[in-house]
Amino acid sequence: MKLPRITLPAGLFSTRRRTIVIVVGLVLVALSLFYTWRISVDMKHEDDMAIEKLRHDERNAVEMWEDILHTTNIGGQMIYNPELMNQLAEHTNVPLIIADERLNVWVTNLPEEIVGNPERLREEIMLMSEKNKPISVSYGMMNRTVFTIYFGTTDYENLVSSAHSKALVFFPYVQLIIVILFAIFAYIAFASTKQNEQNRVWVGLAKETAHQLGTPTSSLLGWIEYLRDQPVDKMAVDEMSKDLAHLMKIVDRFSKIGSETQLTPMNINEVVGDTVMYFHRRIPRNVTLNYNGLAIAPIRVAINSALFEWVIENLLKNSLDALQGQGAIDVTIGESGDEVYVEVSDTGKGIPKSNWTRIFEPGFTTKTRGWGLGLSLSRRIIEEYHKGKIAVVRSEPGNGTTIRVTLKRRDGDE
Repeated sequence: MKLPRITLPAGLFSTRRRTIVIVVGLVLVALSLFYTWRISVDMKHEDDMAIEKLRHDERNAVEMWEDILHTTNIGGQMIYNPELMNQLAEHTNVPLIIADERLNVWVTNLPEEIVGNPERLREEIMLMSEKNKPISVSYGMMNRTVFTIYFGTTDYENLVSSAHSKALVFFPYVQLIIVILFAIFAYIAFASTKQNEQNRVWVGLAKETAHQLGTPTSSLLGWIEYLRDQPVDKMAVDEMSKDLAHLMKIVDRFSKIGSETQLTPMNINEVVGDTVMYFHRRIPRNVTLNYNGLAIAPIRVAINSALFEWVIENLLKNSLDALQGQGAIDVTIGESGDEVYVEVSDTGKGIPKSNWTRIFEPGFTTKTRGWGLGLSLSRRIIEEYHKGKIAVVRSEPGNGTTIRVTLKRRDGDE
């Protein structure tokens, strides 16, 4: 019988795709840095323009007060309306003090606690004089200075920065998301690299195993043909021939790893039944192997018989190891809605719940011998090729284990 070809997936990403992922991650980081730099440059330019405009408006407001004071000069005499002046001052945003020669304040928009404290008022006048050159307003024929306008400069840098701070509220979150995305991309690339290495080791090991087994199996085939012509127990020779045929099937499976495979609608009762019957003749005396598939209506589902038999073999071997020569194994198949399932239950030592998922990881084993690849391979065959599920559904230390394989019905399965 010609066995289907087997393909093990090359990992989450190929080398080319991993390179693309890394490049994309670096581009994201570069774009983030460029975006940050661009924002800082744009905001600096906008701040400078805004500050310059505000200072220009401020100067115009102060010069307006100079014009107002000049309009109060009628014939060398000042016509002063304090109520009107104070109302105008309240609507002036520039810190302002208009004082006479004796520093008596005539108009201001500063708080009362400053105006009412002569010492603080003088300090404020000195600070304003340091920031901006006071403006003198002269009256009369002698152009004698009557009033001096002191004004301060608003802290526009902090004012503009405060306005822009709202625009930057969400920017740290954007940066954080970009960093997280890059970390995810890097992790995926690393994980896929590790997965590819594991796959290459597995494929190489499988092909080398098939190559090493090829010579002794061919030799055994010749010896069996020789024994058929000898006066020995023919039944024993037939059983040896079945074992050799099974071994050659395994060799052929391993030799096809890395190639393509196909699913074909088949009677799953018979596929599972053949494997069960093979084990039935080879289990210990104190082990009972039960199977319900031959007593129910045939169930057809698209499978790869050679690969699916491999899965059932691995499950039966694990159950036999768990029984340690005594107990029972029940193999059950059935249907539930649009799903077909196969369960292998045993009365063995059981599995702690913490290991229910770990037993399907490559290399994990609780046995003193073996590489821990049987269940890992079974999961790959079921999930990658058959698009199904395999999982521990019941298990308890000392009370046995049940592992279920679930296949989804697809068009053409019926």
